[in-house]
Amino acid sequence: MDALDPIESVNTFIGTKDEGNTFPGASMPFGKAHSSPVGSHYAGYRYDDPVIRGFGHFFLSGAGCWEQGGLVPILPVSGGLPSSFDHKRYGARYTHDGEIGKPGYYKVKLDRDITVECTATTRAGVERYTFPSGTSGTLLVNVGQANDKEPVSASSIKVVDDRTITGSVETQAFCGGRPYVTHFTTRFDRPFREFGTWSPSGAKPGQRESAGGAGLRGAWVTFEPGPVTACTALSQVDAQGATNNLEAETAGKSFDEIRNEAQDAWRQELCCIEIETEDWDERAVFYTALYHVLLQPLTGSDADGRYRGFDNQVHHAEDWTYYEYYSLWDTYRAHNQLLALIRTQRSKDIARSVLAIHEQGGWLPRWAFANQETNCMTGDPVTPFLVDLWRFGHLKGFEDQAYRALLQNVDGVPPESSRFQGRSGNPTYLAKGFVQYDKRFPKKGQDTDPHHGASATLEYALADATLAIMAEELGHKEDAERLRKRGLNHRNLWDHSVADRGFTGFPRPKLQNGAWLSPFTPQGADGFHEGTAWQYQWLAQHDINGLITALGGKAAAEARLDDFFAYQDLLTDPKRTVREKWVVGPYDYYNQFRYNPNNEPDLHAPWMYALIGKPEKTSVVVRAAQTLFVNGPAGVTGNDDLGTMSAWYVFSVLGMYPAVPGTGEFVPHAPRFRRAVVHLENGKDIVIKAEAADTTKTQVVERIRSGWLSRAKDRIELAELRSGTTLEVDLHTLSN
Repeated sequence: MDALDPIESVNTFIGTKDEGNTFPGASMPFGKAHSSPVGSHYAGYRYDDPVIRGFGHFFLSGAGCWEQGGLVPILPVSGGLPSSFDHKRYGARYTHDGEIGKPGYYKVKLDRDITVECTATTRAGVERYTFPSGTSGTLLVNVGQANDKEPVSASSIKVVDDRTITGSVETQAFCGGRPYVTHFTTRFDRPFREFGTWSPSGAKPGQRESAGGAGLRGAWVTFEPGPVTACTALSQVDAQGATNNLEAETAGKSFDEIRNEAQDAWRQELCCIEIETEDWDERAVFYTALYHVLLQPLTGSDADGRYRGFDNQVHHAEDWTYYEYYSLWDTYRAHNQLLALIRTQRSKDIARSVLAIHEQGGWLPRWAFANQETNCMTGDPVTPFLVDLWRFGHLKGFEDQAYRALLQNVDGVPPESSRFQGRSGNPTYLAKGFVQYDKRFPKKGQDTDPHHGASATLEYALADATLAIMAEELGHKEDAERLRKRGLNHRNLWDHSVADRGFTGFPRPKLQNGAWLSPFTPQGADGFHEGTAWQYQWLAQHDINGLITALGGKAAAEARLDDFFAYQDLLTDPKRTVREKWVVGPYDYYNQFRYNPNNEPDLHAPWMYALIGKPEKTSVVVRAAQTLFVNGPAGVTGNDDLGTMSAWYVFSVLGMYPAVPGTGEFVPHAPRFRRAVVHLENGKDIVIKAEAADTTKTQVVERIRSGWLSRAKDRIELAELRSGTTLEVDLHTLSN
């Protein structure tokens, strides 16, 4: 196998352009704090932004909403204080020449010959600022501003001594959530000679404290000539938590020591999968995707195990790690399963963390940001998310607790006093078998299910079918039977009178009284969340026979998939077809009839070919889709959504995909590389051999052989993978 250092194979600039919304700066695996540049984009850094406003200490990777952190940005300046303390005016220009983005390390040169290097521990972001020789340097510590479009509603800052600054920032949670407070402690490796603070009333040299509501606020510290290292630790528990985190993770360590520790941690994580390829760009795309997968969810507990729960009280995770920030509508489709396969212990703690949210908040989450539910997105993603963790064996000892929480979620609605929206369409869904389409339905946050009743119905049905599997195996036979029946509710929305592009029958929204929404077009927006009926029609992979019948039989289903993917064009010119015939823009959700590789609702659709008995076409589509992932700033599809698109790519490279939640089955397709090895935490290896693999050609699977079975395989079982296996894949190259 290739012995190249995976650290050197990662390009953290992939996804920093065209709304990929990743960040290039430093982080630890699953780190709570970061160190990365803040520009004018709401996600923090955008590759073509000419100015850096500071180096912030909290980010999300690939998310789509505006409020995304960038907390406590620090900017180095020389030659005196700026004329304005608004970072939109005092930002520094920089050059991409010499800019470095690797796991655990970022470096950039600003104007005035100032160099900034970034690294991180799990709970602290660390920078080394190098000023021109013989020049004193000043650091602007900004607590009144963060990423663009991230409102700061209150802030405080205090110069404690000649090396330490503390404070807090109250910012708005993701997607219009409630304000939450982050405490920080910043410590420098040498004393500063001057300091001061600023507030809406202006600059005050020598003043140690400033606090108040929204508005410009911060502190500056000026040093004698020479490099300065700043360590900024975060805590959502309290001020002491930030200081404890700083002491636990950075005390007595130099910048280089912290950087080496961070990169060693990343090296260990990234080595869990090895690939064989001589193509440097291919390596960069793969290992950067794996890197993006391993950034989240974020560590939520402090170094002492304390964390702030969904009841806003302080709790303690003893002998386990509490994780937070769950984009479940995205991650239940691929990211969750990849972590469950390659990161067993973390997945166990993730499962336990989600149950802690239920225990302390009273309901299961959908899009959990810090210690609150934002009610962002719709459907019921937490059910397949937890059922898959159960299927992978990561809920042992908590099965009954998880099942009770899931049953409460699928059968009920949170009380009006709860901040959780839950399955708000359940009253109609349980009574009539569908979620009504009602744009006037009240909501508690960003979204609510009746606003997208048709797609919510399909998501509910998938979730119910998934939970039925768990119910059956846990011995809850009656629950399993009724949940299986509810898993067929997607059929209630199938209107055989709707025709489009020569095809008849599509899912169609229903109103409260059961009437069809009219007028209606399968390419329109009404009733579907970030997609159309064309894209959502495939969200019935758990009931493939029912879907085939609705589509008019296997031949008709194949023909519709062919049109959906522009299959004939893929055979002749895959790279051009995916960029011209498929959905192109990251937010082009509606007025579409083709596959959208930039968003989640139809990520599994390429494997629908395999599920209807045409696996060779799955390989053709997947190989074409892989060309959208490239080694450059625009190298991911759409928002990376906390590693979801990257997880899709990793599975696509390995030649298997978890298309049907809860089953523990992976649908195979043509692997991308000649050889890949997945090292599991139980000491077993999954070896995937495809000696004829050629990324420049369109290839399909002829046969898969393993120690378990030697025949054409249409499924790969989780049990086989966890036991360690060698999959030998014979490929056939299609002539265009």
